[in-house]
Amino acid sequence: MSEQIKIGVVGLGRIGMSVHRECLAARPDKFKVVAACDLIPERCEKYAEVFGCKTYGNIEEMIADPEVEVVDIATRSCDHYIHSKMALMAGKSVLVEKPFCRTYEEACELIRLGSQPAGPRIFVRHNRRFEEGFIKVNEIIDSGILGEVYEIKLTRNSYQRRNDWQTIKKFGGGQLLNWGPHIVDHSLQFCGGKYESMFADIKRVAAVGDAEDHIKIVFKGINHRIVDMEISGGAALPTPEYVVYGTKGSLIGTGNTLVWKYLDPEVQLAKIEANPATPDGNTFGNDEKLIWKEESLVMDGEDKTDVVWDYFYEAYRNNKPYPITSDQAAEVVRALENAKIGTEFAR
Repeated sequence: MSEQIKIGVVGLGRIGMSVHRECLAARPDKFKVVAACDLIPERCEKYAEVFGCKTYGNIEEMIADPEVEVVDIATRSCDHYIHSKMALMAGKSVLVEKPFCRTYEEACELIRLGSQPAGPRIFVRHNRRFEEGFIKVNEIIDSGILGEVYEIKLTRNSYQRRNDWQTIKKFGGGQLLNWGPHIVDHSLQFCGGKYESMFADIKRVAAVGDAEDHIKIVFKGINHRIVDMEISGGAALPTPEYVVYGTKGSLIGTGNTLVWKYLDPEVQLAKIEANPATPDGNTFGNDEKLIWKEESLVMDGEDKTDVVWDYFYEAYRNNKPYPITSDQAAEVVRALENAKIGTEFAR
């Protein structure tokens, strides 16, 4: 086993205190938390209780600590760019929580700083690339059983009168920078990596503050596939997380259950041609009997997205490929930024 990565965590709020702390504590063979940084001393003390690490009240002091090898950035969305830049310019590699940053220009600058031959390096924690549902849907699509997939719908909907900092623009609030990086990343993967065109409509429905909580984006991918994604904090009834249309079948994913229906590949379709004649009576289409098959899968519902930490470790310490490239993360930022153009939510 390679040596531990000595890591300093900055930002010990909701994500830093729960997800990052738990995932790091579960991997003592891979990570050693040597420093924790937050403006609130009590949060630092909780980290010190778990890891026996040093604590800092400002990021500058933590970055200057020679023992810190990698800076894990879990601060508010508005600070990801500046904190990543500070760490990179000090020669520290960075693992940054989503969103990567707020503008494509910022993303390109961080990539430049984090891709020098001698280091440091930058990694973006798009952990939901490893959601079981997303992986299984991709496997079913790639099997070809649904035929040529031409449209996919993705949703993450609920109804919530949210009022925390995630509802305030100046802090990087709003669903575009909260759930948006995850679902846009999924969308772009379904699009072939990039999109040719997009339509976006965003608004505030139920949340307070001045940031958006309802997003509709329709992408046309470079693979000519339409991906229709929606994230809403103002939808009172549930909707399927996945709907997939293919030329030979369809799929619906709701909760932990996937159901897909497809034409039996063992049955050859009859050759038919368009008939220009006027049909008699109430005849529509033809009397062809299609043979369908249906399958379903109930997933265990266990959150496996923490595997992103293992990928990060292998990429950083053993130079193995990291599944989320910096360019992919930058394309997500570009889409998020473009979605806001011309709206009251633009920066």
